[in-house]
Amino acid sequence: MKQIKILLLILTTAISLWSCQKDPLDEVNEGKWNKERNILGITFKGQIGDADINRTGDSATISFKYNTAEGTDLSKIRLDALEISYGASASADSGTVLNFDNATKTAVITVTSVGGKNLDWKITLIPFTETLLGTWKITGLYVYGGTGPDYGGAGVAKMTDKSWCWSATTGPAAEQDNTLTFTLTGVTGDGSTYGTVVNNSGTDGLYANFIYTAKTPNVDVNGFYRKIPKGTGSWLRNYSTGTVTFTFEDASTSTCTFATGVETLIGTATRTIPDHAFAFALTGKDDWTNIYNDLDKFVSNPRRYWIDVTKQ
Repeated sequence: MKQIKILLLILTTAISLWSCQKDPLDEVNEGKWNKERNILGITFKGQIGDADINRTGDSATISFKYNTAEGTDLSKIRLDALEISYGASASADSGTVLNFDNATKTAVITVTSVGGKNLDWKITLIPFTETLLGTWKITGLYVYGGTGPDYGGAGVAKMTDKSWCWSATTGPAAEQDNTLTFTLTGVTGDGSTYGTVVNNSGTDGLYANFIYTAKTPNVDVNGFYRKIPKGTGSWLRNYSTGTVTFTFEDASTSTCTFATGVETLIGTATRTIPDHAFAFALTGKDDWTNIYNDLDKFVSNPRRYWIDVTKQ
């Protein structure tokens, strides 16, 4: 009988101890094992391209480009979207307005894991200004062309300096009182900016009609030189490729670089751009019969074309 009592006491104690012990699956069920507190994706109103998200241990940083055309008040930058680790919570959510410090241009979002671990994410705003915006005056049209550059057959010429090659009223000179006004419509997912461009015909009300008149019959070379739409067109600036693409009313396009400084041409030939220029690569054909001739440079084998502009 005594042995039975002892066995019952041992059994009761074991059951009591077992019932007090926490089931290890409880922590799994409660999610306390999950200490993930990452920001996986983030988008702000006015953001250009994707944010740069980095984490090493407890060091967590994000940087993004911000289009200053959206406004310069950094105390009211709206968070449009936030993706975080499964089950975690954050101190901000879609629609939250963050205050970025004017001096450091930073703000903080704290992400808390299911298990209660916090991580502060330091977010840095990098101001971005689209330099195309505004009004630019066309100051000159230049061509680098010619067959046999190694033999001195190519060179740079200002089109209006060759007045005998064009109509006095509707030649390249008609373009030099024009202005180009760029406005921003939006930004693509890859960070390319786009908008409208208005090519104003200036005080003479004329656009250049690029007809080479120094040859009979005359030669229409608008295919080479009508690179910016008359009136209103659209533009897209791709920062990955460094190009600006203009789209005409008929959906045709032309692509250039927005150049400045010194350009190296063929061999040792260079051109210094006084301010800025829309620079187009042209594809002509060698014309050995007319080497050293204006016909070769402008009609047969133009190689590069600049529309020089100055900000107004």
